[in-house]
Amino acid sequence: MSKVFVAYFSASGVTKTVAEKLAQEIKADLFEIQPETPYTSADLNWQNAKSRSSVEMNDRSSRPAIRSRVADMGAYDVVFVGFPVWWYREPSIIDTFMEDYDFSGKTVVPFATSGGSPIGSSGKNLEALAPGAKVESGKRFAANTPGSELAAWAAQWL
Repeated sequence: MSKVFVAYFSASGVTKTVAEKLAQEIKADLFEIQPETPYTSADLNWQNAKSRSSVEMNDRSSRPAIRSRVADMGAYDVVFVGFPVWWYREPSIIDTFMEDYDFSGKTVVPFATSGGSPIGSSGKNLEALAPGAKVESGKRFAANTPGSELAAWAAQWL
């Protein structure tokens, strides 16, 4: 049986809810990707072109620092990576996370939360950041997605 890991970034708590349900259902270890400098509500104002999140998302080379590291990423075979959809893709902090580890030989499965935006190009983006990994296209979920639905979806990689 594969050793499974769920890593997630959540700005408002929605992705955290989905990640916790997923990890519980599939009996995976759970890790929160936390920015070294937490985002404020002003930072998350997507309508302000000068907000921190807008500036980061407009600069594809932006790599926000992460507060802590996964102790032993090498122990995992399947890594689910969760995030809110920002500007039709993964937030830049996810790019930081992907570049911080060697995912060679692992299966990486993105999952996202959004009020309506699709997961977009996130799977392809993560694939470019994880050479040697098998990166799936992923799926978007609503905050109220039942744990049983998350488990049924994840079962294909377990």
